[in-house]
Amino acid sequence: MSYQNTTQFSSRRQQNWSRNQNTVAFISSVKLGPVAHTVLVALMITVLGLIYLTQATRATSYDYAAQKLDSQIADLNTKQSDLAIENARLTALQTVKNSTVAAAMTTPSDTQYVR
Repeated sequence: MSYQNTTQFSSRRQQNWSRNQNTVAFISSVKLGPVAHTVLVALMITVLGLIYLTQATRATSYDYAAQKLDSQIADLNTKQSDLAIENARLTALQTVKNSTVAAAMTTPSDTQYVR
């Protein structure tokens, strides 16, 4: 990049420039046509679209992970309730077998059935 004198340039002494006014204009050495500008705008839109898609995909992947964790929690809750029921059943049988009432019981000598 370079600064060049333009036709608009004139020193302060020749024209009465007031304070804080630009007296030098920047001229770019690169000239772009309308096609190049269109291509650059299209590329910028494409890049922004890709950034948007990556962000949207990341949010969706978090949703899948949360759904997987929710299903695992539901499975574990089901297993916990099943184990609690099994524990209650097994504990109840052990309690009945070890109770004093069960120890005092005898087997019947004769059984009869009603016809």
